[in-house]
Amino acid sequence: MASSVTSTSAPASKDRSAQPFDRSTLEQTLTKRFFYAPAFSLYGGVAGLYDYGPPGTALQTNIISQWRQHFVLEEDMLELDCTIMTPAEVLRTSGHVEKFADWMCKDLKTGDIFRADHLVEAVLEARLIGDQQARDAESGTTSVSAETQVKEDDSKAKKKKKKGKVVAVKLDDAVKAEYSSTLAQIDNYSGSELGEIIQKYGIKAPETGNDVSPPVEFNLMFESSIGPTGHLKGYLRPETAQGQFLNFKRLLEFNNDRMPFASAQIGKSFRNEISPRSGLLRVREFTMAEIEHFVDPDNKTHPGFARVRDTTLRLLPASVQLGGKTEVTEMSIGEAVDQGIVDNETLGYFLARIHQFLIKIGINGSRLRFRQHMKNEMAHYACDCWDAEIHTSYGWIECVGCADRSAYDLTVHAAKTKEKLVVREALPEPRVTDRTVVEVNKKVFGPRLKKSAKVVEDALMAMSEAELESLRKALDQADGVEVKGTDGQGYKVDKEMVEVKRITVTEHVREYTPNVIEPSFGIGRILYALLEHAWWVRAGSEARGVLSFPIAVAPVKCLVQPLSNHSSFTPLVQEMASLLRSSGIPAKVDTSSASVGKAYARNDELGTSLAVTVDFQSVKDRTVTLRERDSTEQVRESVEEVVKILGSLVRGEKEWSDIRAEYPLFTQQATE
Repeated sequence: MASSVTSTSAPASKDRSAQPFDRSTLEQTLTKRFFYAPAFSLYGGVAGLYDYGPPGTALQTNIISQWRQHFVLEEDMLELDCTIMTPAEVLRTSGHVEKFADWMCKDLKTGDIFRADHLVEAVLEARLIGDQQARDAESGTTSVSAETQVKEDDSKAKKKKKKGKVVAVKLDDAVKAEYSSTLAQIDNYSGSELGEIIQKYGIKAPETGNDVSPPVEFNLMFESSIGPTGHLKGYLRPETAQGQFLNFKRLLEFNNDRMPFASAQIGKSFRNEISPRSGLLRVREFTMAEIEHFVDPDNKTHPGFARVRDTTLRLLPASVQLGGKTEVTEMSIGEAVDQGIVDNETLGYFLARIHQFLIKIGINGSRLRFRQHMKNEMAHYACDCWDAEIHTSYGWIECVGCADRSAYDLTVHAAKTKEKLVVREALPEPRVTDRTVVEVNKKVFGPRLKKSAKVVEDALMAMSEAELESLRKALDQADGVEVKGTDGQGYKVDKEMVEVKRITVTEHVREYTPNVIEPSFGIGRILYALLEHAWWVRAGSEARGVLSFPIAVAPVKCLVQPLSNHSSFTPLVQEMASLLRSSGIPAKVDTSSASVGKAYARNDELGTSLAVTVDFQSVKDRTVTLRERDSTEQVRESVEEVVKILGSLVRGEKEWSDIRAEYPLFTQQATE
């Protein structure tokens, strides 16, 4: 007679809030299961560089696969794979050589380096915590020691920023309000403004109490050289975007000259972070997925906007932040565009699609917000930008940026290369317009400027209509006007050398430089945020951690294991694994000597969605058990039926609730 044991079935195990989140426990699990680890650890490691292990690699691959399906395939985008090494001239033209920088300051005695905004944040946040502790002690709601350290585990967790000591000191209400207002606007300050804040509030190095230097700019690009001579300077790309812009003409032609269209690219980028911390959140080498949506500047409507206009987002506009507040407003993207909070339909469309993607892969919607960039924070190329920020134990983390880059990139590359990066569209009817143009009197222009004539002429020809009008007025009011050449130097021109005038032009073809809407995804940051959002511990057992990934991104979809090492199980285990793999379902076979319960626990920590167990009953009648990770519920069906069930779950055709409604739950495992 066969004996049996009752399988684990605990309704309380579904309660994800039963145990408070503990980052150190999650990070221990990630290390133990080799999701990722510091690179070159045998040599002491290098800050900001990480290697992904098998489950981390599979998780990242699945996130990218979902991204490609959600954006590239569903939106019919043109995917590229451009080079990483980039000539310095390209990035000088794009503005990265001059402007791609963060502000850093230094401990004047130890030489420790800090990112200035992170330093200000750390110290002011610590003071606000100390104020709250002092107020609690005063009211008798809690007791505090004279000095406590910010709660953290330095040996187990790398930090986003160096924390200051929390001293229980009550602040004046006005000072407290100042600190809160400063923190709300922290991303909006220039280097000089950060320096003023450091001086005003007496901010010191958190660990030593030493004075720090005034903030200075630090360019974040990795410099290199191309070729054996070292004469051709280059950089590892800081973003994937430039390759897409430089291939615009080819992309437009490939798309049969149709507008609008989007290109996309997934690949490595590099940023020489000042002080990389917080694991995958601030690293020096990372995977990006970027979209460049080319659109008519006079028509930023989107044909798909009606499908998403009712999508509700949690928005934090720049106007709210400038008021010293961080409260989000929930509204539909349609309302946000109608009210001018989000600039245009195309930008709004992508904000909604970003939201849908993040929810699909498992991000908690209540811990997701879209924050608008303030003016000083805006990238040099952007005219409007929103970040999808995800809340983690490190605070709100920017994971996706969605910027309206206007026509900046195509314009500057066209001016530098003298190659027109424009769209030409036949007009239904001829259009008569007045236009301001500049004409050069070469008989005078060349002899006066000599070798500099070309750089000045190129600069004049690249001027916009508004710039030409300003030049015309200036020439009318003075004998000579200084014009900056394409070499950056100033040159004097007068009416004898150039004439700026209005002319009437009949146009049969409209020529324009497209604007670009750019969603830019930091895959590593999204992956880490997902790990935190997916992690929980079963009630009643602190040792039983679970990573509840959606099945679409789970590193392994299904575990296949025998009840024991009995030889009679082997053929069916191998057959089951083969059937799953041939059906396109990633399956992992576990034939270790661990008990079934330990194998379940190990795979719960890996985020494995489902588990098939072959037991003695299986040998008799070819039925197996199928266990669902989060609920621990099981069904028992034939091998063929279980393969069918698994296929429907992996393809997203059904959810576990559908399976438990269609099949009886199983509660006993045959052990003999």
